[in-house]
Amino acid sequence: MKKLYALLIVLGVMAFIFSVPLSAAAADYKAEYKLSTVVAKPMPWGIAGERWAELAREKTGGRINIKVYPGTSLVGGDQTKEYTAIRQGAIDMAIGSTINWSPQVKELNIFSMPFLMPDYKAIDALTRGEVGKELWKILESKDTVPLAWGENGFRELSNSKKAIRKPADLKGLKIRVVGSPLFLDTFSALGANPTQMSWADAVPALSSGAVDGQENPLTIFPVAKLHAEANQQNMTRWGYVADPLIFVVNKEVWKSWKPEDQKAVREAAVQAAKENIAAARKGLIPPDDTMIKEVQGMGVNVVRLTDAEKAAFKKATKEVYDKWAKQIGPELVKKAEQSIAKR
Repeated sequence: MKKLYALLIVLGVMAFIFSVPLSAAAADYKAEYKLSTVVAKPMPWGIAGERWAELAREKTGGRINIKVYPGTSLVGGDQTKEYTAIRQGAIDMAIGSTINWSPQVKELNIFSMPFLMPDYKAIDALTRGEVGKELWKILESKDTVPLAWGENGFRELSNSKKAIRKPADLKGLKIRVVGSPLFLDTFSALGANPTQMSWADAVPALSSGAVDGQENPLTIFPVAKLHAEANQQNMTRWGYVADPLIFVVNKEVWKSWKPEDQKAVREAAVQAAKENIAAARKGLIPPDDTMIKEVQGMGVNVVRLTDAEKAAFKKATKEVYDKWAKQIGPELVKKAEQSIAKR
């Protein structure tokens, strides 16, 4: 009996010893992780946030619970402050726009170079190739862990005044743009009056007529009812820039997770991103043009520029392109151009 009693004591002590690191590891996990997005459901970007949260919870057996905060509400709606907040740990994870993060990571401006990417294959050539790998290394050096590329889409131009077919048509028009100096330069070069404001401020400004137009992916148009809520009756499909999304996690948060949970969250991001890209392109790639027809069905005049018409816009923004190629890095821009040429 004494030997049995001693054995039970030893087993109890061992159980306690081995349980301590497990408890400590579990204590490192937050009850909830904050995921930031700019837009909410039912837009593809917002759906991607909800989907990533759902898949991560499922794949980690509930160990990682994520709450989505749309409207960049964690930074007061200022999209350009989101990446800094992730680096500082105020935001745990995000699906962010390369445009919104470009003020902090200048190399991300590569996707906003006017008329660099002529089609979806060009986007893929960059995100899935050497340019994408180089950009991930840069993000990894800035306290964030990139996991997957998503997509917001090509940004098309709409306005309440007239059809836009040539640069001269933009002269004097007040166009809402995101908080990026490159966008200000581009629209200024085209003769427009670019006005920087958050999306939350943009809709009432468009509705009141204080601002004439805006540029965004076509998928946003019917959800936000821009034809009715913002008087956007004219749409020009010119595909001047695209906006890839990046699924990232704060580096300290990432390091706090067990390897199996890191793997699960990465897999969840990759799956959600794949679904997001499919949703962002749905109805926009021939022969499926259902998204375009949906917008036209709202009474919107949709103009698609010919190659010759697009060339005029490209020529008008050439100086902007050359200026920003130097700021982004000539080698990275050259690598992007070569990747697109080989697509």
